[in-house]
Amino acid sequence: MKVLVTGLWICAVTIASCYGAVTWGGGLFAKKTEAYLEGLQYQKLAPINIPMIADGRVQGYVIAVLVFTADARLMHTLPVPPNAFVVDEAFRQIYADPSLDFRKLAKYDITRRLAEVRSAVNGRLGAEVVKDVLVDEMNFVPKREVRS
Repeated sequence: MKVLVTGLWICAVTIASCYGAVTWGGGLFAKKTEAYLEGLQYQKLAPINIPMIADGRVQGYVIAVLVFTADARLMHTLPVPPNAFVVDEAFRQIYADPSLDFRKLAKYDITRRLAEVRSAVNGRLGAEVVKDVLVDEMNFVPKREVRS
């Protein structure tokens, strides 16, 4: 009889201690959330391949790797990340630019073009999220050098 009572006593103490650990110790094991650093967030985009068309034919491709900085606080509140908007706007700006002709090389005002990309993206997002758009790499590959 002593063994049976001792066994029941051990089970009762074990159940009570488990209940107490879950009830009062729940805050000890909770994941602590750290506040993220506010300021600018740096985002590097995947390479963009932009066909350059002249005389009704593809002359080559502009390959651009862009980087943008954005307000970190606003980035966390946006329902959609601005990456796709920056890529789309950069593609549109470069593709539709009639002054960009690689057959007749001349200086190109990339600063103005990147400022236009930034303002267009911010206009589409409805807030000043993107602070700056930067060029990491930009190359032109003629069609004859493209491997199939």
